[in-house]
Amino acid sequence: MNNISYLTQEGYDKIKGEIDYLKTTARQEAAKAIAEAREKGDLSENAEYHAAKDAQGMLEMKINELEKKIINVRILDQSNIDTSRVSMMTFVRLKNHKMNKELTYQIVGEAEADIKAGKISVTSPIGAGLLGKVLGENAKIITPAGEMILEILEITS
Repeated sequence: MNNISYLTQEGYDKIKGEIDYLKTTARQEAAKAIAEAREKGDLSENAEYHAAKDAQGMLEMKINELEKKIINVRILDQSNIDTSRVSMMTFVRLKNHKMNKELTYQIVGEAEADIKAGKISVTSPIGAGLLGKVLGENAKIITPAGEMILEILEITS
């Protein structure tokens, strides 16, 4: 499993912070819930105990999933980003010709993608379609919602 993923320092710190919280506070809370449920008697008919054990299993699965995200990560330095073309970490101001609307996105790795925050994955149809484009160029992108034409208005870091 040699898949390298790319993150910003901010994205790495966010995931690392969540892992630390889950491993300390959340694990302690899960253990406490199991102990309290165990005190209530017969474990074979104790729904509260089984629910607490299931929650603990989900917690461990979440920790494992987050650790996999950062196992082969490379942190990209914002100061070394080339803004002559759309690439990872660049901010791109676009004009959607179909909707006659301007949008701004940052192109990020899959682990950091958050459309509400304006961060789109480099592997998404829009992210992949914008890669390598230069200022003034139009990107014709096929999405599940249909074809879009996006004009590159500005590329910044």
